Amino acid sequence: MQIRDLPYSDPGDPDVRSGPRFLYWLGRNQLAGQVKALSWGLLHQLGIAGLPVTVGLAVQAVIDRSGGRLALSGGLIIVLGIVIAVGDTMLHRTAVTNWITAAARVQQLLARKTAELGSALTRRVAAGEVVAVSTGDVEKIGWFVEALSRFAAAATALVVICVGLAFYLPSLGLMVALAMPVLALAVLPLLPRATRRADEQREKAGKATELASDTVAGLRVLRGIGGEELFLGRYRRASQEVRRAAVRSARMWALISAVQVLLPGILLISLVWYGATLARDGRIDVGQLVTVYSAATLMLFPLRHFEEIAMAYSFSRPSAQRAVRVLSLRRSAREATVEGVTPSGDLYDPATGLMAPRGQFTAVVCGDPDEAGRLAERLGGHAETGEEDEEDEEASARTPSVLLGAVALDEIPLEAARAAVLVQDKDPVLLSGTLQDLLDIPASGLVTAEAALEAAQCGDVLSALAQASPDNDGDPMRTRITERGRSLSGGQRQRLALARSLVTDPEALVLDEPTSAVDSHTEARVAAGIAKLRRGRTTVAFASSPLLLDAADRVVLVHEGAVVAVGAHRDLLRTEPRYRAVVTRETDDEAAAASALNGVGEVPAMKSTQEIEERA
Repeated sequence: MQIRDLPYSDPGDPDVRSGPRFLYWLGRNQLAGQVKALSWGLLHQLGIAGLPVTVGLAVQAVIDRSGGRLALSGGLIIVLGIVIAVGDTMLHRTAVTNWITAAARVQQLLARKTAELGSALTRRVAAGEVVAVSTGDVEKIGWFVEALSRFAAAATALVVICVGLAFYLPSLGLMVALAMPVLALAVLPLLPRATRRADEQREKAGKATELASDTVAGLRVLRGIGGEELFLGRYRRASQEVRRAAVRSARMWALISAVQVLLPGILLISLVWYGATLARDGRIDVGQLVTVYSAATLMLFPLRHFEEIAMAYSFSRPSAQRAVRVLSLRRSAREATVEGVTPSGDLYDPATGLMAPRGQFTAVVCGDPDEAGRLAERLGGHAETGEEDEEDEEASARTPSVLLGAVALDEIPLEAARAAVLVQDKDPVLLSGTLQDLLDIPASGLVTAEAALEAAQCGDVLSALAQASPDNDGDPMRTRITERGRSLSGGQRQRLALARSLVTDPEALVLDEPTSAVDSHTEARVAAGIAKLRRGRTTVAFASSPLLLDAADRVVLVHEGAVVAVGAHRDLLRTEPRYRAVVTRETDDEAAAASALNGVGEVPAMKSTQEIEERA
C-alpha cells in the first residue's frame, strides 16, 4: 500500500477485543510494508555492521604497510557507504509510508464508525475523547506499527554482529555477545512503572482535551453567565495535572535512557581495557581490537531501537485501548436481510403504537424530553448504541422494528434506512464551510436551497451572512460559516440545520424540537413553512409548542412509552388532561382545578391506535 493509493477502499474489520490485539491486527494488515521496511532496515544495519571490519582491515594494512589491502579497504568502505545511504533512505521512506498508512487506516475506521453511529456516538463516548483518539492517538498507534519493522531489523542485526564477533575473535567477541542481552534487557524492570506513568499522563491529557472541547463548545453560554473564569480555572488545574504527569513520565524515560548510556559505557571501557591487555601481550592484532571496538560502538545504535519500541508500545497501548473503545461500539445485533428495497408508506412503531400516515404532518407530544429523543432515534432506525451483553441482545431482538410501509428498517441496509428516514435531533451540528457547502448534500433534487431556506425562515440569517462577507459581493451562499456555526445565534443555527434537512427531502423526515430556539412569531412562520414545503411527504415533529402543534395535520400524545391519544391540537386540549398539562405546562393543582371546573376526568389510556382515532 502506497500513500498515493489512500484512502483504503475497505479499511477492514478490526480486532477490537483489546488494545494489543488491535495493534497486532494493524501490523498484520501491513505485512507487505513491514517486510519491505525490515529488508531495507537489514541492509542499512548490516551495512553499518560491515564498517568495523573494513576499518580494522585498513588499520592493520597501515600497520603492515600494505598499500593493496589499504586500497581494498577504502573501496569496501565506499561500497558500504553507498549501501548504508540507500538502505537508510529507503528504510525512512517505507517507515513513513507504514506510519501514514496505519494512521490512515485507523482514521478511516473511526470515520466509518462515526458515520454508522451518528449522534449516538457522543452519548456513549465524550466528544473530547473522540477528538483525542482521532488526532494524537492515531499518530501514536501509527508510530508503534511503523517502529516494529525497524526494531526487528535492529534486533536481527545485533544477533548477526554478536555471532560474527564470536567467530571472528572469540576472546573479545564472546564478551560482547554475552553483554548485549544484558544491555538490551536491562531496562525491562523499569518498563512497567514507565508504562503506568505514561498511561496516567495520557488519561489526564484526554480529560484535559475533553474539558477544553466542552468549554469551547459552551463558550457562548459561559460568557452569558460569566463563567469563563470558572472554567478557565478548571482547565488550568487540569493542564497542570497533565504537566506534572508528563514530568513524572519523562523522569522514568530519562532513567531508562541513562541506563542505556551507562551500561554500554561500562562495556566499552571494559572492552578497551581487556583488549589493550591482549594486544600488549601479542595475543591479538591492533586491527582486530579496532574491529571489535568499532563493532561494539556501532551496536549501540541498534540498541536504541529497544528503548524506542518500549516507549512506542507504552504510549500506543492506551491509545489503542481508547480507539478500541470507540470501534467496539455496536448499534444492535441485527443485520440487514433485504437488499435493493426503497421503502415507502406509513411510518409505524409497533413498540409504542405511533403511526405517522404517509404524506401527512404528524406532531408528537411527549411529557419526557428524553423519551422523545429516544423515540425519534427509533423512528429513524437508530438503535440504542452500547456494549450489549447476551441478555441485552436478546431483548433487542424481541423489540419490534419500526416499519416504513411494509418494510422493517432493521431489515434493510443502514444507508438505505437513513436515506428513507432522516432524523434531525434537538441539537444539530453545522460543519464549517460556506452556506453553499452546507446545503450541497445528497438529496432528491425536488427541493431547492432557496425554497428550504425560505421555509425555515432564514431571511435574517442570509442578511447577516451577506453583511459578514463583503469579499464575496454580499453573496450569503459563499459566506463561510465557522465551526459548529459559533458566529450565529442558537435560533439561526437551528433554522439553518432545518433548511439542510428540508433540502434532503427524504421519504420521511423526523424533527426533534425543530423550533425550540426561536421566538413565537418566527416559530409560527416556520411551522407553516414546514407544512407547506413537506405537503405530500411524511413528516414527524416532536414538539410541545402550540404554534407548531396547531399547524400539524394530526397530533399524537405518547405517555409512558405508549400512544394514549390522537387527534387535532385544539380537540386534544379540550378532551385530554394529560395533553393539556404538557402543552400548557399546567401544574398538578391547576390540572385538578381545571378538571373540577369542567367536570372532565382523566381520559383512560386506550389500548389501540384505532380506538383512539375513533374516539377523536
